[in-house]
Amino acid sequence: MKQPDFNQVVDRHHTSSVKWDFMGHYLQLNETDLLPMWVSDFDFACPPAVQQALHARVDHGVFGYSERDEDYYRAAIEWFAQRHQLPLQRQWFTSIEGVVPGIALLIQMLSQPGDGVVVQGPYYGSFKKVITLNGRRVLENPLQEREGEYHFDFTQLAELLQREKPPLLVLCNPHNPTGRCWNQQELTQLLTQLLTLCQQHGVTVISDEIWADLILPEERFTSVLHLGSQWHDRVIVATSASKTFGLSSLRISNFLIPNAALREQFVERLNAHGLDVFNALAMTAATAAYQQGGPWLDALLAYLAENRRWFAQALEQAAPWCRMISAQGTYLAWLDCRALGLDDEALQLAMRQQAKIAPSMGYGFGEQGEGFIRINLGCPRAYLEMAVAGLAKLTN
Repeated sequence: MKQPDFNQVVDRHHTSSVKWDFMGHYLQLNETDLLPMWVSDFDFACPPAVQQALHARVDHGVFGYSERDEDYYRAAIEWFAQRHQLPLQRQWFTSIEGVVPGIALLIQMLSQPGDGVVVQGPYYGSFKKVITLNGRRVLENPLQEREGEYHFDFTQLAELLQREKPPLLVLCNPHNPTGRCWNQQELTQLLTQLLTLCQQHGVTVISDEIWADLILPEERFTSVLHLGSQWHDRVIVATSASKTFGLSSLRISNFLIPNAALREQFVERLNAHGLDVFNALAMTAATAAYQQGGPWLDALLAYLAENRRWFAQALEQAAPWCRMISAQGTYLAWLDCRALGLDDEALQLAMRQQAKIAPSMGYGFGEQGEGFIRINLGCPRAYLEMAVAGLAKLTN
């Protein structure tokens, strides 16, 4: 395989890119000269093998109704077995156009209006959106930061579960925005605590594991499905090739549901919404990515790890007021800007008017994100150099 050049800048303007072309619309910006560091998709071309598979499918020219074939399932199953030593069963797979829509349907299916759904703050903003717009309540179990790393607050979680008796907990692993990967001991403790109470309250864990492949080279990903069949009745795992290989607009994701009754209920809910037709190009891309994308991903992970190392070192020198939280995965940097002494509105203005960058503002991730920003490191080094130069203009 020819070594990919991730330093190459690919112009994404005029491609209907949310990140580049719709920044003003989504962020209500007047500025047009900002560096977009907000949306969590990367600025690299997808693997050549995926591009070749898509070209071949387009050249065929017929795009009638399509279904997932055995190559699609086999590619995913072999990927998780080889990449993560995670044995998956074919019957666990259900598919939908995106992880967030699937979580929304599960919230409708497994809770009632007015129920609470537990999230770990700071939390991915779309979790709050699909919880509240479906008439449920966000129950925050804030993560606790110790020595620059986030941890579960099991004491607070136990109190929350006893008081609110929520039917659902949404887990993000690896965690967006902090980049924390939960290890086997932490996940076992979490599930033990939840499932001890689920006999009384019926708690189900939805584990969003879309970032599973994007971990630092020395780290290892642990899925809730790694922990053994004794947990399977109460866990549902969301996966997709989209985040790993840059296929976010080719919409297909897999929800792995070992419990047959829950799986049948979810498939029925998909059918009730007419979600029983799949995008031919999305399936082609995901299959090719899982079959042939391993070497490309290894090169990407090495590049992202070096981006993270370089960015942390550059921040220490150019913007020492900015504290970067340690991470084990994702290509996101969670930055503590509280030393500037600015409220969130002033911090946002400083980012736009002085630093000339558009990060994801931390308050969008809940109360625990106030005073923070999230920066996307999934880009050519030239963009990171521009971001550091901008942050260096701010002083505490």
